[in-house]
Amino acid sequence: MHCKACVVLTESELADVPEVSRVTSSLATHRVEVTGDFGDKDPEHIARDLNEVLSPHGYTLSLEKQKHAAKWADFKLAFPFALGFIVLFVILQKLGIVNLVNTGTVSYGTAFLIGIIASLSTCMAVVGGLVLSVSATFAKEGDKVRPQILFHTGRLAAFFVLGGVIGALGAVFQLGSMGVFILSFIVGLVLLVLGINLLDVFPSLKRLQPTLPSFIGKRVHGLKEINHTLTPFLIGIATFFLPCGFTQSMQLYTFTTGSFFTGALIMGAFALGTFPVLALLSFSSLGIHKKAQSGVFFKTAGLVVIFFGLFNLISALVAGGFIPPLFSF
Repeated sequence: MHCKACVVLTESELADVPEVSRVTSSLATHRVEVTGDFGDKDPEHIARDLNEVLSPHGYTLSLEKQKHAAKWADFKLAFPFALGFIVLFVILQKLGIVNLVNTGTVSYGTAFLIGIIASLSTCMAVVGGLVLSVSATFAKEGDKVRPQILFHTGRLAAFFVLGGVIGALGAVFQLGSMGVFILSFIVGLVLLVLGINLLDVFPSLKRLQPTLPSFIGKRVHGLKEINHTLTPFLIGIATFFLPCGFTQSMQLYTFTTGSFFTGALIMGAFALGTFPVLALLSFSSLGIHKKAQSGVFFKTAGLVVIFFGLFNLISALVAGGFIPPLFSF
C-alpha cells in the first residue's frame, strides 16, 4: 500500500463482502485484519475469496506477510526516462516554448503534469475504484454514458470552483511573505515525500505522507452505494476531498496564491491532468491503471516528482531570500 487512499479502498471493498463484519487496514504494517462469519472455510480459502475482491485494484492478499522488494534493477530504465523528461523540460523552458514553472510558483503546466502522474499512481486508485463502481452500477440499468459524463463534469467543476475558494481564503487570511514561504516549502516537502514513496524503496516513509482523515475518504467512497440520477455528479464533486497526497499538495499551494481565479486555474489544470486516464478507465473495460503499475513507471514518475519537489524547495528558499537564484528560468 502506498497511501491512505489504499487504506480507504481496501477497507471499503472488503467491507462490501456479505460474510465480512469488520475490516481494519493498516498502512504502517501493510496488514488487513478481517472479521466475519465464513462458515467452515479454512483461512486459505477465505484468503483466496477476499483476494478476488482486491486483485482488480492491483492488491494481493496473502496469509503470510510478504517481504518488501525494492527492485533496484528498475532504476536502469527509470533514470534514463526521468532524465530525458527533465532535460526536455529544461530545454523547453530555456527556449521559451512553454512556461511550466516560474521561480517561486507552481504554474498551470506544472499542475497539469502532476495531475497526469497522480492519475497513473496508486494514490488515484480509490478514484479509479469509484469510477469503475459507478460504471458497473449504472451499466446494469443500461445507462453507460450519462453517469460517466456527470462524474467527470462534477469532478472538473468541483476542482475549479473549490480551488478558487481555497485561493480566495488565502487572500482573506493574508499570510504575508513568511507565511507564503512556509506553505510553499511544505508543498515542496510533500512532493518530495510523494516522489520518494513512488520509488517504493523506503516503505517506512509512507506513514509520513500527510493526508486528510481516513473517515472523509470512507464517506466519499460510500456515496457509490446511493443509486440516484445525480449520484455520479456528487461523487465527482466529493473526489476533491479524498485522501490523495498529490491533490492535497496542490490544494496547499493554491492557498498561497491568494486569488480565486489563480486558485481555480491551478486546481482545474490539475484535474484536467487526471482526466485522460480516468476517462479511458471509465469509458472502457480496460484496466488502464493496472497496466500502468509497473516498477519502471513508478520509479520514473517518482524521480520526476522528486525533481519538482526539489525545484519547489529551492524556489521557496530563493523567494524567501535565504539563498541566491540557482536557475536562470
